Amino acid sequence: MTAVDGVLTPAQVEQTAASIAAMQEPDGAIPWTVGEHTDVWNHVEAAMALVVGGQVEAAERAYAWAARAQRSDGSWPMKLVAGEVEDHSGETNMSAYLAVGVWHHWLVRRDEDFVRRMWPVVRRGLDWVVGMQLPFGGIAWSREWRDGRPGPVNAEALLAGSSSIYQSLRAGVALADLLDEPQPEWELAGGRLGHALRTHRDLFLDKSEFSMDWYYPVLGGAVRGDAGRALIDERWDTFVEPGLGIRCVSRNPWVTGAETCELVMALDALGDRPRALRLLADMQHLRAEDGSYWTGYVFPDDVNWPVEHTTYTAAAVVLAVDALSGGSPGSDIMRGTSLAPDFDELALECGCASADRVAGVS
Repeated sequence: MTAVDGVLTPAQVEQTAASIAAMQEPDGAIPWTVGEHTDVWNHVEAAMALVVGGQVEAAERAYAWAARAQRSDGSWPMKLVAGEVEDHSGETNMSAYLAVGVWHHWLVRRDEDFVRRMWPVVRRGLDWVVGMQLPFGGIAWSREWRDGRPGPVNAEALLAGSSSIYQSLRAGVALADLLDEPQPEWELAGGRLGHALRTHRDLFLDKSEFSMDWYYPVLGGAVRGDAGRALIDERWDTFVEPGLGIRCVSRNPWVTGAETCELVMALDALGDRPRALRLLADMQHLRAEDGSYWTGYVFPDDVNWPVEHTTYTAAAVVLAVDALSGGSPGSDIMRGTSLAPDFDELALECGCASADRVAGVS
């Protein structure tokens, strides 16, 4: 049962999932909010919340949309509005995340036909992403599209985005194992990426003012245990506003629901249930009467801003509640216990000792 005592009931979780479904467009796309753009990462996150909240038909229409919207190279446009491409460039973490959604759907529904339909889409997406890996192990964050074809690569890596890709590669390998279609190149890329996230965070673009760069190495699974707890404690006082949630940007007095719930799931993955529960309860001031959620709250002004209820915020709430309650068979998707194991650090190109070289293997 997906619920947390004293925070949200099962009926309230279902109401929140219904609020996401109510904003779904006729073709299956799930925009940020009514009239806004759709990106495939937040779209997939919303689909995951839909299936947890009992909106299975809406979730499967969302995945069918994702399959149709994929381009021939395996990427998706960064922004689509009402079916029209607004930003043609492709972002790697967005194009990888379908693997997480499909694995999550398998955990909840055990529908092998669905997995087999989606597998070619997942494979094309992850092949494209792995092809964007940089020598130090991070993943280039995007590629431009010009005149209907791929253009220049933006050859710098985002820490949060690459952390999310690490989770996606583990989900992709889990799907490959399920279907008996091994993907050793994904495992090799995952080992190099995990090493970069644990050892070379200084080589990623500096976005340290954003809370996502703080907790995402933990949420994505590359940094866990004592190292993960130390990472979270390092900037706790910078981002956490007691009673409200966490800041999106360190210098702005603005707490946001999605980031707060992602930190909830990161804390849960570290076994820090007390702080996770407290933060989930703290952010409920963003809940609207229909079960949807405001994006954020500017606390000096006592005002919700932007003036919108977003599907991705509602989705993060549903998935956080599911993680803490163990309510669905997919509740461990962020803890990662059902994903492929952490990858060996092989064939490193950064100059560090590599497991294959240490073992004397060419």
